[in-house]
Amino acid sequence: MGDRLVVDQQHTGDAQLPSSPPSKDDMVSCVMALEAALLPCLPARELQAIDRSPHPSHQIDVDRYARDFMEAAKKLQLYFISLQREDKPTKLEMLRKEVALMEEELNKKNELIKKQENLIQEWKKELKDQLDKHKIELDRV
Repeated sequence: MGDRLVVDQQHTGDAQLPSSPPSKDDMVSCVMALEAALLPCLPARELQAIDRSPHPSHQIDVDRYARDFMEAAKKLQLYFISLQREDKPTKLEMLRKEVALMEEELNKKNELIKKQENLIQEWKKELKDQLDKHKIELDRV
């Protein structure tokens, strides 16, 4: 029992989230470890025979296979949890992104307003020139 407690404590130290972003290779290695731990557990007839065996070493093998499988499953679970955390930005990041988008939209709209104001100024100038031209022609007549 004391040995198992030491082993469990060692495994919980390994089960922390990775600090670097997970990669596809990490997932593949987790799946391969899960498969490798599962394969010894697959021949059910042999395991049933081992479970009935009076030899304690056979039971230890079964426990080891189960522990390896659970450890690999935990690593795979942690991989997917880290992916989920990576995909979900924090509220602060979301707000910053929204503010940046709004500022960009505001800048575009300000540029459009300036262009329209310049067009209006040009039109006013053209209209004034036309009006002056007509006044000069009227004065001639």
